[in-house]
Amino acid sequence: MLVLKVTIMEGRAEAQKAELIRRLTAAAELYLNEPADEIRVIVYEVPPTNWGAGGVTMAKRERKA
Repeated sequence: MLVLKVTIMEGRAEAQKAELIRRLTAAAELYLNEPADEIRVIVYEVPPTNWGAGGVTMAKRERKA
């Protein structure tokens, strides 16, 4: 079994996450020769207040933009 873990910031649509899971599964199946039914994809969503870049939270950066 293969487990792919993806961490993204909250706010993406369910359809976007579903497509990401589909494409990651297809890529792992193709490049790692794993059967699709043995591939697990876990999407971790982090709120902007818990994600930092350049020393500030993404929530703060979004407010500045």
